[in-house]
Amino acid sequence: MTIIALVIIISLAFSIANAQSNVTRGSSLQPTGGTTSWLSPSSLYAFGFYPQTGGYAVGIYIAGVPERTVVWTASRDTLPFSNNATLRFTSDGRLTVEQTQGRQIDLLDTGGASFASLQDSGNFVLYDSTGRTKLWQSFDHPTDTLLSGQRLLPGQTLFSSVSKTDQSIGVFRLIMQGDGNLVLYPNRGTGDHAYWASNTPTAGPNVTLNLDSDGFLYLLQNSTYFIYNLTQGGYPTKDTLYLMKFDFDGIFRLYYHNLTNVGKNGSVMWAFSWNRCIGPGLCGVNGYCFMVNGSAGCRCLPGFEFVNPERWSLGCKRKDTVESCKITDVGTAIKMTNLNNARWEDATYLIPKASTQDECSSACLNDCNCEAALFTGQECRLQRLPLRVWAYKKISENLNVQLFEDMGPRAFSYSALEKITDGFKEELGRGSFGVVYKGIIESSMRPVAVKKLKQELAPEGEREFQTEMKVIARTHHRNLTRLLGYCCDGPERLLVLEYMTQGSLADILFAPKESKPKPCWVERIRMAVDIAHGILYLHEECENSIIHCDIKPQNILLDEYGCAKISDFGLAKLLEHDQTKTSTLIRGTRGYVAPEWHKRLPITVKVDVYSFGILLFNILCCRRNVDNSLPEGEAILEDWVYECYEAKEVLKLVDYDEDVEKTRLEQMVKIGLWCVQEEPSLRPSMKRVVLMLEGTVKIPVPPNPTSFLSVV
Repeated sequence: MTIIALVIIISLAFSIANAQSNVTRGSSLQPTGGTTSWLSPSSLYAFGFYPQTGGYAVGIYIAGVPERTVVWTASRDTLPFSNNATLRFTSDGRLTVEQTQGRQIDLLDTGGASFASLQDSGNFVLYDSTGRTKLWQSFDHPTDTLLSGQRLLPGQTLFSSVSKTDQSIGVFRLIMQGDGNLVLYPNRGTGDHAYWASNTPTAGPNVTLNLDSDGFLYLLQNSTYFIYNLTQGGYPTKDTLYLMKFDFDGIFRLYYHNLTNVGKNGSVMWAFSWNRCIGPGLCGVNGYCFMVNGSAGCRCLPGFEFVNPERWSLGCKRKDTVESCKITDVGTAIKMTNLNNARWEDATYLIPKASTQDECSSACLNDCNCEAALFTGQECRLQRLPLRVWAYKKISENLNVQLFEDMGPRAFSYSALEKITDGFKEELGRGSFGVVYKGIIESSMRPVAVKKLKQELAPEGEREFQTEMKVIARTHHRNLTRLLGYCCDGPERLLVLEYMTQGSLADILFAPKESKPKPCWVERIRMAVDIAHGILYLHEECENSIIHCDIKPQNILLDEYGCAKISDFGLAKLLEHDQTKTSTLIRGTRGYVAPEWHKRLPITVKVDVYSFGILLFNILCCRRNVDNSLPEGEAILEDWVYECYEAKEVLKLVDYDEDVEKTRLEQMVKIGLWCVQEEPSLRPSMKRVVLMLEGTVKIPVPPNPTSFLSVV
């Protein structure tokens, strides 16, 4: 009974976003004994001391979950504090920490505050005597975390911590630049040292990084215009808390905390990269990062040892001092050691002529300045200390069952995939080119989908496989299925893809009502927006423009959170940078194929826009585009939708018991009708479709989809 009551109290209190508990002048805290923190009204957040490596830190952490999660830290460059420290809200309105021997540190750059408050949003605020003016708030000074409702302003920087247990400033920084570009750098460099960017350098000024309560992380200009979506939101919102944390490994992630289910606390919902070795400098100079079983570790180069084994970023030093140049005597000759598959920062001072690895090694041994020789098979490069090794891709000995997705798509043997799928036992679905089976990666127990191409379609199947490999491996978007691996073993061609727990959109929309409930109106609209974003990425945002050519419900898969992802890139057409259209044989699925296919006209990205229009009608009406069991006037979905729209009877398209706003339904119908115009030039781009779906631009009245042809 006590546990249930506590959960209810926390849940109710968390819903009161503006609730606050005041801290008055003269209040104090200590790391041990007595009062160690000030709580927010619901006790969800706490402000005060918490343990860290070597002592204590002062800041804000989530207290309403079993594992303490730090979200803001004060005075990170003076950590740690001793167990004798005292945090005081002084009589003149300052927040200070008193150390031993009377040493005092001002934590906040303000004074004269009358009282302080830790709000249930996680924001710590200092107020003037009126209680209406905020003199200072933690939301304006983020350290390594953004909470819901918080923004990273132009010119502001998040700094990673040293480790999970040390909140001192680490080796990476995330900057919201004044030009509108969100960029990741190691602390030691800028410009060419950036290892990730939002690629929005022309969006500025006044661009901010924002996090909403539903996990929507995005860039916004002038607090009005969407610039770039990192996540689409739409995650669970009941009794949940989302935060974006810039972790010590140089990766920023979206975390999910369920306030009533402790088993799901701290789950990673999204990360800009799953490669934990992506941050240059994680292991310091003369050290390298390696991946084993999905986790990152640091090692020293041969002949080196850690400066501090507990703090990898300090790097490595030589085990022994070399007093003279390379060769001391026959018994103590310096030798070269291979380190394969490593990525190095280029600090070359000499490129000698060497056609073999032995010649390259000799060149280094004969040069007193040389500490490492990089031989790529084509050239030899010599480098001095310190050596900066970006990442070392160490593959586990258990290759056949390990899946190192952080390193990109990897090659599997056929026998490994046969084992993963238990002899291709469980079939998930099939298409014209092959069958999809469910598999389990034993090391992580992660389910995957294994697509096996039909051998009897060797020439066509080979082209299908090569196309999928080229396209999927070069695309990275929340609304596209992810390629994890592949197999080119003899005649066998297989793809390993992420497993989508809810199956296809067709399974959800077209299943009998008695067997599976239909997604609600809000869920369906979110799916449509997801799909539109995925197609927009293919058309305009990836390296080369891609026409999918087979957008349909069967090729839209949904994950456990209902996020829609586009799959099956086997029919995709890659366009070069200077191309806008291509010609080919009819592709796609009947009912979703644009009219220009049948007329043997040049094919553009507008064929996907047409297919999306039909798909949008499927989503709105929860039915197939052709259903001969219905009355003749309703059998063809596209025609029926226009008739209902023209007659101002769009509510006929949905179940009468659905909670649907007629105005919003009319907007969705109008968007779909623009997409299915027979004349390709009348169809909007996917960029405009997304803007219309999100309500950013007005939706004009669409003509009859066939009116252009009838006039001509």
